[in-house]
Amino acid sequence: MLQSLRPLLTRILNPIAQNLNINPNVVTVISPFVAVVAAYGFAKHMLILATLAILFSGFLDVMDGAIARYHGRASKFGAFLDSTMDRFADAIIYIGIIFGGYCDWFVGVLAIHSAITVSYVRSRAESQGAECNIGIAERAVRMIILMVGALVGHFLGDVYFTYIIYILVILSYITVAQRVLYVRRQLK
Repeated sequence: MLQSLRPLLTRILNPIAQNLNINPNVVTVISPFVAVVAAYGFAKHMLILATLAILFSGFLDVMDGAIARYHGRASKFGAFLDSTMDRFADAIIYIGIIFGGYCDWFVGVLAIHSAITVSYVRSRAESQGAECNIGIAERAVRMIILMVGALVGHFLGDVYFTYIIYILVILSYITVAQRVLYVRRQLK
C-alpha cells in the first residue's frame, strides 16, 4: 500500500544514510528497545511519549535498510534480522497497550497474533516463490493508524483509542485473508 512512497523515501533517506556509515544491523537491533519506550508510554497512559517512540522506532526501521542499501551492506541476514526485530517491536508495543488497559487481554492477544500472522503469511508465501506485498494493513499502515489512534485517545479520550485497537485487529485479519487469497491465485 505504501510502496508508491518508496522513491520519495529513498530521496529523503539517502542523504541521511550517506552520513551514517554504521552497521545497519546495529540500527535494526535498537528498534525493539525504542518499542519498549512506546510500551512504557502506553502502560503509563503517556500517549504522546508512546506515539513519539513508535515514530522513532519506525524511522529506525526504514533507516537500517537505507543505510544497508546506500553502503552496499544489504544482506539476507539483515533482512531476516529486520523482520525478526519488527515482530518483537510489534509484540512489545501491544503488551504496553494491554498493560495500559486500553483493551482487554484477549483483544491484545488478537492484536499481537494478527500482526505477526500478517508478516508470517508474506514470509511463507515468498518461501514458496509467490509475491505477497499486498494488503490494506501492512506494518507501516498499522503503525500509522496506531500513532493516530493514540493521539486521538490523548486528545478525545481513551475509549477512542480502544476503538482503534479493535479496528486494527480487524484490518490485520482482513490483510491476512487478502494475502492468502492472493497467494492462492498465484500458486494454483
